[in-house]
Amino acid sequence: MALLGRKKQPLIGIDISSTSVKLLELSRSGNRLRVESYAVEPLPPNSVVEKNITDAELVGEAVGRAVKKSGTRTRTAACAVAGSAVITKIITMPDGLSEEEMESQIQIEADQYIPYPLEEISLDFEVIGPSENATDRVDVLLAASRSDNVDVRVAALDVGGLVAKVVDVEAFALENAVQMMSEQGNGMADSHILAVMDVGATTSTLSVLEDGKIVYTREQNFGGKQLTEEIMR
Repeated sequence: MALLGRKKQPLIGIDISSTSVKLLELSRSGNRLRVESYAVEPLPPNSVVEKNITDAELVGEAVGRAVKKSGTRTRTAACAVAGSAVITKIITMPDGLSEEEMESQIQIEADQYIPYPLEEISLDFEVIGPSENATDRVDVLLAASRSDNVDVRVAALDVGGLVAKVVDVEAFALENAVQMMSEQGNGMADSHILAVMDVGATTSTLSVLEDGKIVYTREQNFGGKQLTEEIMR
C-alpha cells in the first residue's frame, strides 16, 4: 500500500484518533459539498497510543461499528498516517519521464533520502510541477513511512469491512480539507495566511498555512481530556 493515493473514486474518510474513530462521506455538486454519512465511535482505552495503533483488531471493530452506524454503502476508504511517522522531501527529477521511469529512478536513489532499508518502508511520490531552478526538471514530493505504520491502518480498515484505497499524510489531508472548504464561498479563499487549530482528546496541533500550504506546525500533548481533568479539580 502506497502513500498519497491518486485514484478518484467514492471514498469514506476515516480518522483514527486516540479515543475514537470518525467516519465522513461527502458528495459534490459543482463546488458545493454535502455530507452523505457520518459517525463517531469510541475506541477502547489504549488501543491507540500517541497516534500509534496498538491493537488493529479493536480499532477495526470500532471502524465496523462506525460503518454500520453511518448507514453508508461505500466500502472503499481513505485514512492517514501521522506526520511524525512520515519523512517528506521535495526532490528534482528530469522532466519528461513516465511515471514508471520516475518510480524506478526513485527506488534506485531512495537510500539518499530515506534513512531506512527500502524493504521496511512504504514509499510514494507526486509530481508538484516545473522546478524553479531548472527548466528541464520537475519538483517531486517524496513521502515515506515505515510499512508497519501503513499496514496496521490497512489491517484495521480491513477488519472493519473497508478497503483502504488511500493512505495519506495527515498534513496533506489537512491542506486538502482547507482547499475544499475555501471553495465553499466562506471567505477562506481571501485569506493569504490561515491558522488551523486541531484540539484532540490528548494532543493539540496548530498548523499555519500560507497560500494553502502548511509552513509551520506545532504539536502539544494537551487536549480535551486534560482540560476536563483540570476543570474537575
